[in-house]
Amino acid sequence: MLDALFGNATAEKVLLYLEHYGEGYASAIAETYGISLNIVQRQLMRFENAGLLVSVLKGRTRLFLWNPRYAFLAEVRALLAKALRALPAAERKRYFAQRRRPRRSGKPI
Repeated sequence: MLDALFGNATAEKVLLYLEHYGEGYASAIAETYGISLNIVQRQLMRFENAGLLVSVLKGRTRLFLWNPRYAFLAEVRALLAKALRALPAAERKRYFAQRRRPRRSGKPI
């Protein structure tokens, strides 16, 4: 859908993942889409070098987040949010059904 705009399909997937979850690390993104870790890392570094993303270390994991100082961040995120809404429900469920918060203690599974 937006691969022509962002350069390729992997770049689009990385940005859609980050728009949906707000943050992410390379191996989680690669596992979600079933693509090579090396390709995802390359895209994340490309976006970080462009200033769209920033990374922080949490332990031994490099976590990527949106750069709040990026001049066009609101516009890019608005475009990605619209693209997420346009995804078919089956595709959205397949890629973005991962639970990101821990369960409340004592809650049945």
